[in-house]
Amino acid sequence: MESLLALFSDPTAWAALVALVVMEVVLGIDNLIFISILSNKLPEEQRARARRLGIGLALGMRLILLSMIAWLVGLTAVVFDLGLRGPLNDYGQPAFETAFSWRDLILIAGGLFLIWKATKEIHHNVDSTPSDDLLDKKQVAAITFGSALVQIVLLDMVFSIDSILTAVGMTDNLAVMVIAVLTAVGAMVLAADPLANFISRNPTVVMLALGFLLMIGAVLIADGFGVHVPKGYIYAAMGFSVLVEALNILARRAQQRKSNNP
Repeated sequence: MESLLALFSDPTAWAALVALVVMEVVLGIDNLIFISILSNKLPEEQRARARRLGIGLALGMRLILLSMIAWLVGLTAVVFDLGLRGPLNDYGQPAFETAFSWRDLILIAGGLFLIWKATKEIHHNVDSTPSDDLLDKKQVAAITFGSALVQIVLLDMVFSIDSILTAVGMTDNLAVMVIAVLTAVGAMVLAADPLANFISRNPTVVMLALGFLLMIGAVLIADGFGVHVPKGYIYAAMGFSVLVEALNILARRAQQRKSNNP
């Protein structure tokens, strides 16, 4: 207890905690968008349960990884190297490289999965051709819930590894990491239902969110190949897209009110 009081009487610890909480919340947005899109495909009575399970699993994985920091940091050790390097940038670093660690391979696999999933969902939304399903509706719902949970677990693992490695890179204090992770996951819990309901009420937002997942998947793959895209650029692009879509929603509502009240 005394060590914790001593820790949080240090302004440096508070600065690290605030910075890490902000970073963890931002990184959690990717995870939350995926959970929201996936849960909205389930029957309405199962959606909240799927979101709670998904976020609970995300928290569990992050806390488990925090307890295995030494092993987790070991994932950054090179496993094999294909010997390919890109041209050097202004900082003397290669534009890309093929010295892969387990972290790189996990990020590439997660990125490929996100691109495959987002592409499949976009095709499903664009293709209006109905498909005949002979299976019982309840059986389909049960399979869909299980499938959704498996996909959430897989992506939770990818996002959790990225999240904890980010935390390790920003501070070496375990208490600060745990508090930041708990705060970020708490924010995810509060935002989960409003975000999912907003996506459900506004079909065009679904396509925007799927576009985000495509971009995030591409960034994960690039990161796995040593191409580090600044996170600020990614989230600035996402924020601008959300702003444009919000203006479109307001314009559509104004047009609808005008047509309803000629």
